[in-house]
Amino acid sequence: MKKNSDGIVIGLAIFAMFFGAGSLIFPPYLGMTSGSQWFKGFMCFYLMDIGLAFVTIVAMVNGTGKISGITGVLGKIPSNILNSAVLICIGPLLVVPRSSATTYEMTITPIIPGFNSILFSIIFFGVVWALAIKKSKIIDIVGKILTPAMVIALVVLIGAGVLAPLGPISEPTSETVIKDGIIAGYQAMDVLGALTVAIIVIATVSQRGYDEGTERVKITTKACIVAGVMLFLVYGGLTFLGASVSKVFDIATVNQASLIVAITEGLLGYFGVVILGIIVGLACLTTSIGVSSAVAQYFESISNGKITYKKAISAVVVFSTIISNFGLSTIISFAVPVLSIVYPTIITLIILSFFKNRIGNINLYRGAAIVAITISVLGIISSYGVEIILISKLPLSHFGFEWILPTIIGGLIGNLIKPKASIGLGDIENIG
Repeated sequence: MKKNSDGIVIGLAIFAMFFGAGSLIFPPYLGMTSGSQWFKGFMCFYLMDIGLAFVTIVAMVNGTGKISGITGVLGKIPSNILNSAVLICIGPLLVVPRSSATTYEMTITPIIPGFNSILFSIIFFGVVWALAIKKSKIIDIVGKILTPAMVIALVVLIGAGVLAPLGPISEPTSETVIKDGIIAGYQAMDVLGALTVAIIVIATVSQRGYDEGTERVKITTKACIVAGVMLFLVYGGLTFLGASVSKVFDIATVNQASLIVAITEGLLGYFGVVILGIIVGLACLTTSIGVSSAVAQYFESISNGKITYKKAISAVVVFSTIISNFGLSTIISFAVPVLSIVYPTIITLIILSFFKNRIGNINLYRGAAIVAITISVLGIISSYGVEIILISKLPLSHFGFEWILPTIIGGLIGNLIKPKASIGLGDIENIG
């Protein structure tokens, strides 16, 4: 039944789904490197992370309600490859092992110094496997407790940091604050996560009686605004905390996890570190269970049961255990080139999805996607010291957006190539 409070209730649910422990580690570090320009860096982070994530949700609500409604225009095989890349990124390659590494550095190290990291990862993923294999409901039960607890802990932490900053704010230690914010937004991976979160949001709004397309988009937009304001305040506060210690800590001696631990200890003492560490650790555990289960179910579905859920979840857990032992800093560094290749293509398809009723040539999508991924790959190669003159000469390359203009041109060229048949919104999932 529809209620006036639906926008707020659904907004709180969206906030809870996006408010993960992993995202806590990026804003403070961005603030520390941005210094006096912390708000500029934060806005770039927020727009590339939460802003695009909410655009993704609205796009899916406005479309078919499935990931294939975004990527299906590429064709069945390319779509499955891209979808698989997204699920692997938010699963065993990045998010799940990062959750374990974050728990080790934020929960275990401060409380039990010297505890073996390999042994911890085996225990952590043993619990993940045991609970995910049975599709345990513990994630829902614990999650309902953890999110409010973490919010309360962060409100206290941010409040203490605003009222009594740990130090003065220095000049930026980075010369690329805008680009740093954009990359941090990529790293949080909420845009990729939004492709799965949207499915839950669509189910929720439908259960509340919002069946008509325009109506669903309207209530979803209201909910995203509610969640967006809350995330803006939390992430903005965390970025400020990082800026307030820009003269206290040396960038060479702290990583993303150790920084938030050090800030917490400085503001709330050892007891605060323990409380936050326990909450973050449990949140990372529930995130790992939920994401691992979702990835396993996806690969079971696209293989038509040839890869069973049990085999898939076991593979995810084993692979994640190995990756997690490379350490948080290494995982984060490795994520930059991977996400810098995946994101431009996904962003392009998300934006184009708003115009599906007006685009009748499938080659426009394909031309744009091919160019987006090509330029992104060349950009990554260039970032490793290989001179590619084309990349450095492209507009917006200084901000990491060198792919935008070529992608537009690629779409226009693709549109000039006659398609086999015209397409409509309802045909997307049937394209092969």
